[in-house]
Amino acid sequence: MTLEIRPLSEALGAEVLGGNFTEPLSAAEVEQLNSAFLVYHLLCLRGTPLSPEAFFQVAGYFGMPFTETTRRNWVGDVPEISRLESTYKTQDAKPEDPRLNRRSGWHTDHSFKEIPPKATLLHGHEIPSEAGQTRFCNTESAYKDLPTSTKQRLEGLMAVHSYDTERAPVCAVERTAQEIAETPDVVHPLVRTHDETGEKALFFNSNRTDRIVGLERAESDRLLDHIHDRMIQPQYRYDHDWRVGDIVVWDNRCLIHSVNVDYPVGQPRIHLRTLIKGDRPQ
Repeated sequence: MTLEIRPLSEALGAEVLGGNFTEPLSAAEVEQLNSAFLVYHLLCLRGTPLSPEAFFQVAGYFGMPFTETTRRNWVGDVPEISRLESTYKTQDAKPEDPRLNRRSGWHTDHSFKEIPPKATLLHGHEIPSEAGQTRFCNTESAYKDLPTSTKQRLEGLMAVHSYDTERAPVCAVERTAQEIAETPDVVHPLVRTHDETGEKALFFNSNRTDRIVGLERAESDRLLDHIHDRMIQPQYRYDHDWRVGDIVVWDNRCLIHSVNVDYPVGQPRIHLRTLIKGDRPQ
């Protein structure tokens, strides 16, 4: 097998062609994938829909998959894999204002955990005919472009990440008592150093970052809003148009993402997802 890696945009991302991901990859191919992942921050593995077991095998090339907090979407025999259906089954299920759908907020996955996942893998099984893109922004590039004075202001600041926050326009999915006990508030640096590359990136989640430690709420909100606006500028962005069979793996340490939720009612949108264990943000 020969893997071909092609950039997807100037901001981030590359597609991987020529792979048969139903079969195990060689050690050299796995190394090629991981090296490209650190360069591009996002890889799209082009292929066909995989079983949960085969998807789990692919995920293992990037690290150790783990189960998500909410149990309702776990796949029975492979609980590390979740089946996510975001189909609008009725017109009432689709909000008139996209901001009222939590997936449209810019976020990094599971930052409410003390040790968030280093990466997410999402595998497209059924895709609507239009919209539904997953959009990504490069927070490493956004940090590099900040004025020196802003970088100095952010140095050493810590932020509280919550399962839910009043800053988010939509409430999070309700948790069971067990899930609540498993998800206390955590504190992470506002500027994160990538544990493999040493590069710095803004670490902010509009759905989870509640406040900056040591600042009054109003001042904290102003600074977080400023960070948010800097991160989502067009030069840092890539929008992924899904194809059935795509496996997209992205680096939560230096990317944020959101979903274009304005896709047609009644057209299935179904993915498999898993998360890869990471290290404590530093």
